[in-house]
Amino acid sequence: MARKLAFINYKGGVGKTSLIVNVASCLAQRGKRVLLCDLDTQSNSSIWLLRIERWNRINMEKRGSIFSIFDPGDDRIKDIIVKDVVRDNQGNAQLPGLDLLPTTFNLIDIENEYKIDPQNPHYLIFNEQIREVEDDYDFILYDCPPNILNASQLGIFSADELYVPANPDALSLIGFTLMIEKLLLFYRRSAGFRVPEMGNFARVSGVIFNSIKANVDIGVPKMRMQLRLNQFKKQRLVSNEAKIYDACVRDATIVRRAVTLGLPVCLVESREVAEGVGKDYNDLAEEMLAHDVNAMAQTSRGADLASAT
Repeated sequence: MARKLAFINYKGGVGKTSLIVNVASCLAQRGKRVLLCDLDTQSNSSIWLLRIERWNRINMEKRGSIFSIFDPGDDRIKDIIVKDVVRDNQGNAQLPGLDLLPTTFNLIDIENEYKIDPQNPHYLIFNEQIREVEDDYDFILYDCPPNILNASQLGIFSADELYVPANPDALSLIGFTLMIEKLLLFYRRSAGFRVPEMGNFARVSGVIFNSIKANVDIGVPKMRMQLRLNQFKKQRLVSNEAKIYDACVRDATIVRRAVTLGLPVCLVESREVAEGVGKDYNDLAEEMLAHDVNAMAQTSRGADLASAT
């Protein structure tokens, strides 16, 4: 069964999309079957990996993206996944094993225009359809916007683990704290739809420092984040196995070049990739493979977050 990981922080601008795209790519390079679900209404992951021409066709047709499973509701996730999404100009797969569940700008309509059925809410519909494909993958990654609104709830309800991208600043710490508060509210509201086979609600499993500028000392921000993480552990609001990842990702211009090329960093050949940010992403993927909190929790499972006080 797939490990389902949602990447989210209540603070925007932390480099979440570049982190998730490149971690997903590194996992695929290791032979893992990976599905990246773009739940951010800005569509950045989809535009990056599909490139603008392929993405624009989906955007213009108003079909074949996540919102079309809700409106008009004729599509199902299993039918709109883009297989081996990274392709060259001739259509040849460049990174087999990395699939994309794309989104377009119309996903914003799930926040206001779409009428949610209180007996069958949006996150339940999404989760049911994800379960149809989860056995096809080793990892399912959710790129969530910086809030706990309807689009984010799709990934949060379905995920087994939550990861918090952070910058070494006070705003990331504030965003992390606010996110935990909002998660509690959502989990309590949606607890009635959780059945035993879904498992417990996802808790925060890791914090990842990302987009670190040159010559910036992250020692103090890391210490402050660890203190907050320890506090949440005592309150049983995060996983007992939650940690700040040793692997940190540096800021690099090669990431912006990769976006322009429509490629993940691991496919942009450069010494800078091998020795710099590319190594950071590889180290992070290795650490994530080793840090399987669900396996760890089988021997020390905590109470469900929905029942935490």
